[in-house]
Amino acid sequence: MTAPPVGARADGRRRAVVIGGGVSGLATAALLAREGHRVTVLEQRDALGGRAGLWESGGFRFDTGPSWYLMPEVFDHFFRLLGTSAQEQLGLVTLDPGYRLFAEGADAPLDIRAGAAMNRALFESIEPGGAAALDRYLVGAAETYRLAVDRFLYATYASPRPLLDPAVLRRLGRLVRLLVEPLDRYAAGFVNDTRLRQLLGYPAVFLGTSPGRAPSMYHLMSHLDLDDGVRYPMGGFAELVARIAALAEAGGAELVTGARAVAIRTEAGRRRARVSGVEWLDRAGASRFSEADLVVSAADLHHTETQLLPPGLRTHPERRWRSRDPGPGAVLAMLGVRGDLPQLAHHNLFFTADWEAGFARVFGSRPGIPDPASLYVCKPSATDPGVAPAGDENLFLLVPVAADVSIGAGGIDGAGDRLVERTADAAIAQVAAWAGIPDLAERIVVRRTVGPDDFAQRYNAWRGGALGLAHTLRQSAFFRPGNASRRVDGLLYAGSSTIPGIGLPMCLISAELVVKRLRGDDSAERLAEPLTEPLAPAGRAGRVP
Repeated sequence: MTAPPVGARADGRRRAVVIGGGVSGLATAALLAREGHRVTVLEQRDALGGRAGLWESGGFRFDTGPSWYLMPEVFDHFFRLLGTSAQEQLGLVTLDPGYRLFAEGADAPLDIRAGAAMNRALFESIEPGGAAALDRYLVGAAETYRLAVDRFLYATYASPRPLLDPAVLRRLGRLVRLLVEPLDRYAAGFVNDTRLRQLLGYPAVFLGTSPGRAPSMYHLMSHLDLDDGVRYPMGGFAELVARIAALAEAGGAELVTGARAVAIRTEAGRRRARVSGVEWLDRAGASRFSEADLVVSAADLHHTETQLLPPGLRTHPERRWRSRDPGPGAVLAMLGVRGDLPQLAHHNLFFTADWEAGFARVFGSRPGIPDPASLYVCKPSATDPGVAPAGDENLFLLVPVAADVSIGAGGIDGAGDRLVERTADAAIAQVAAWAGIPDLAERIVVRRTVGPDDFAQRYNAWRGGALGLAHTLRQSAFFRPGNASRRVDGLLYAGSSTIPGIGLPMCLISAELVVKRLRGDDSAERLAEPLTEPLAPAGRAGRVP
């Protein structure tokens, strides 16, 4: 165990400022407050949640970002750290089907069911031997998932100790293969049918990359949807945000909206700079300052490093970003539709036959907008009657595009930039044709679009990326940016730009990694539930490495 950071109070408690009120920032605030620290969250927008926001219009209620509830054990562990549980906080339901696949040129869609046996039967019905192949695939996926949770995801990599664990060393040969072989090639070793390969490869998109660029280590994701099932919190993901925010406030955290951080201030330390606080602007534009012994930036890492710190104190200066991969951008369309849409399930995937060409448009040397696109459609009104007027449907369309702010911003009722609206129109037409809903466009009564420039303006997302740094080999695990500044004591990071990565479960884990850094815990184990370990004893002094 290492000593606590410089600036800790005599009783080990700190004045902590968290920049960003998205899921990772709120989760960090809740855990730090539970530890007894005095916490202030600064959120630049007028509402909490970040990408996991909420928009309402005409009786329709839209989640503006995350919509898949996977890795339930991560959510439950997080809530148990706070003395409660996911079951107590959220009205979770299991989706069946978990999702529906529409493949270009196919006669009928495929349903991925809540039961593993039914999914094995589906694979067998498409390809003789498919059930046995899926069994082999999922055995490896489950083993890799367990290894990731137990040995990698909860490690800060402040030391190499987790990597030297005997459980890791025994599997070193297999791990090396899974790291160097791309996911699409790995999946092709189990099944031949294009649709089945796509089902096994698509989880790479959740990780901000493509099946041809993701390490096959991420076949572990198939354990989550094909074995473990897909859940949904009633009320939507805005309810998850509300529950985490309420727990943070109940612990004593102060949540300030309309507060835009403009600088992380530092002072001279014994060997290097240390944080002294955060300068920010309130809603009226007045300059404010919050003193801090600890600053956790849950904002975009590129923005934090290049805009909130002076050049000499940047761990990740601009030159390092030239070789980094921002992951995809996205065009989103939130649609209120009159009448029901039985053709669609809660989650729907639309895969083009030549999806390699689509991924090349998103991630290749000449990035842009795929046409046609492999896209995602969420219909939460299939499960949750509260998100749409009775008898109507709520649709959320996501089209992966290049992370390129020149594609533009969205708007309401077609008022967005030309490329964004054209992309949304094409997606609506594609869904209408493939799902057999010829009058879909005419039934839309509420429409709002979002483009890459919106992500840049609203969330300071680097290059307008929709998710965060892509999970390529060079940006995964210990290769991903760490969660502590190497130049400023008392400055830590949380969120999708840092370890462990993209997605709501990873954001919750990133909050826990902040606590582990402060405790000097360099193990790969999860913290004991609930958070009860006393703070560092008075008189010890040190730094966050």
